[in-house]
Formats: sequence, C-alpha cells, structure tokens
Amino acid sequence: MEWQLPALIAAIGYLLGSIPFGIVLTRLAGAGDLRAIGSGSIGATNVLRTGRKELAAATLMLDGAKGALAVLIGSRLLPDNGGAICGVLAFVGHCYPIWLGFKGGKGVATMLGVTLALNWIIALIFAVVWLGAFGLSRISSVGGMSAAVSAPLAALMLGGPVVATPFAIMALIVVWRHRSNIARLLRGEEPRVGSSKEA
Repeated sequence: MEWQLPALIAAIGYLLGSIPFGIVLTRLAGAGDLRAIGSGSIGATNVLRTGRKELAAATLMLDGAKGALAVLIGSRLLPDNGGAICGVLAFVGHCYPIWLGFKGGKGVATMLGVTLALNWIIALIFAVVWLGAFGLSRISSVGGMSAAVSAPLAALMLGGPVVATPFAIMALIVVWRHRSNIARLLRGEEPRVGSSKEA
C-alpha cells in the first residue's frame, strides 16, 4: 500500500534519532548518568556540564550526524519527500525517545544535521545565527532557539512555504523544548555557559 513506505521511513528516522549518544558516551567514559546532571537533558550542552569537553563535542557531532544520516536514508528510499520525513522523525526521536520515557534532548544539533542534509545554504544560515547569537549572549538556549527559528525563515525566502514546512515543525518543537529556558530568560535567571549555575 502507498502508506507503507512512508511509514517505514518514519520508523527508521525515529529509531535512528532516538539513539541517546550523550548518555551512551558519558556512561562509557564513566561520567555518570547524564540525566542526573544539570538540566537532565541528553544533549551536548548538558554533557558539557560533566566537565568533559571532548564528550560534549562528540555528542554534538553524533547528534547532528544521525539527523543527516536519516535524511540520506529517507532520500534513497523515497526520493520525493522521504528525506524530509525521515529527518524530521529523527529529530522527533531525539527529542522524545521511547527508550527514555520520551524525555530527550532539545534537538538543536540534530536539527542542524537534518538541515545540512536537506539544504546546505539553510544549514549555513542556521550555523551562523547559532554561533552569532551564542557568541553575543553566551547563553546556549539563546543560540539554539535563534538558529532554529532562522531555518524556516530562510527556507521560506529561498523556497516558499512547502520547503519551509519541515523546518517550521522542528523550530516549533525546539522552542517548546526550551520553554523552561524561556521562563528563566524572562526572569533574568538563565545561566551563561561557564557559570556555576545549572540549567
């Protein structure tokens, strides 16, 4: 049936995205349970709070790589829109992994990987905004949310609403996943990277 291949692609993307590299790497390195540190998130920013910069860098790259790989797999199986389906579901899998009670990461690195595989120009804008916003604020959540929101805006200008749709879905989830960070930002309590506070 026509729905079977898209369903298979969605399942592959979700399962690939739900691999919690942050937890795997910190456990293998003897850095403890990542979910008991800082914000409890499984992403690179929280891994950084273990004091292991190399683990944080590896988590960032692997979380991005699984998003990009999902797009490549989906595109191979269904050339028209399989890449977007598989990539977005990988992103959802990272944010809401079934293995961890649907409590995953914030999704920024995985969104970058998906974006890079879908459209390198949009990914470049994403990366520049991420680095620029973070560099100015020294606040991880500001960099991540700014980058996420920039992607659908860039896609809208470059390709229109249809092209922007997968990026908009991911951006909305990224902002939703950062709702506690937004509350702290409004109160002026969101910590900067390198501070002693936990987020």
